[in-house]
Amino acid sequence: MKYAILRWRYAVVLLAALCLGYRSTIAQTTVFSTGFELSEGYDQGFTLVGQPSTSTNVWVSFGSGGNGILTNFFEGQGQQGFIGFNPPTDTNDVFSVWKPLNFVPLTNDLPGVTFSVLMQIDPSSSTNHNHDDFRWSVYNSEGKRFFSLDFDGVTKTVNYGLDDGLGLFSTGTGFDKSQPYDLVITMNFKRNLWSATLNGLPVVNAKPITTAGSALDLGDIDAVWVIRAPDAPGDNYMFFDNYRVVADPVSSIPPTLQIVSRLPNGASVLQLYGEPGLDYTIEASSDLVSWTAVKVVNATDGVVDYVDTTAANFNLRFYRARQTQ
Repeated sequence: MKYAILRWRYAVVLLAALCLGYRSTIAQTTVFSTGFELSEGYDQGFTLVGQPSTSTNVWVSFGSGGNGILTNFFEGQGQQGFIGFNPPTDTNDVFSVWKPLNFVPLTNDLPGVTFSVLMQIDPSSSTNHNHDDFRWSVYNSEGKRFFSLDFDGVTKTVNYGLDDGLGLFSTGTGFDKSQPYDLVITMNFKRNLWSATLNGLPVVNAKPITTAGSALDLGDIDAVWVIRAPDAPGDNYMFFDNYRVVADPVSSIPPTLQIVSRLPNGASVLQLYGEPGLDYTIEASSDLVSWTAVKVVNATDGVVDYVDTTAANFNLRFYRARQTQ
């Protein structure tokens, strides 16, 4: 069973929350995983898409532009991959790199796929005032783009786009350049839904993987540099590490819990993000050992608010949520 866990305690601030992540006893299959280390065959003497050919580190690209291997940009994390910085040699306004995956979740009875990556976007230098976008885009094996999560270099906001041709939509979430972020994208190929969190907080919830009826398999997950002005690209770049894609047999995307506020009477206001139409059980604990079900909610629209009026009776309160069986 997968859980989302939160806690709060009385403190100088009104509320403190901690996302502890998911725990699962369900066996997972690693589709692909890399830390871009030398021990995996990644050599700094070559670009990311030009690595010596092995079965694990062959990356391909569309367009041209800077890419390669860096060292210790995430302190203590060894080597990282990057895209950007050096200008393209062609007129394309998009440069992308990816590791071919070609995985069929439903045929393998593994409809749940999770992509996770540690990422950071660094701004252009003081002598280059151009700001570009960086994205993560998911494609099927036919090369059809399902959806993208876009990091706007000008507004510093996170946006998403589907395959409906309607462009990008704001998630209402901002990001800071030169700051690391843990990005997690979860996909349910059985129900044609995807969600995303940034540092454990939901940014996209229960959107369709495809609106166009494209084949529901996983071709690749691309790091993308979107150059706003091809004749004046920024020397900004995105570097990334711990690129991992795993698949499991779960029938739904795990729920995400967020503490919204604490009311004057001490009650906690929680917000649960799940798949539309499914029931979820919210549980509470004061010691992470004994758990009590406090509410069963239905995620009619994918998001549910719940007020725990008993929270004022506890100095320490943990919460978790699971899909109701």
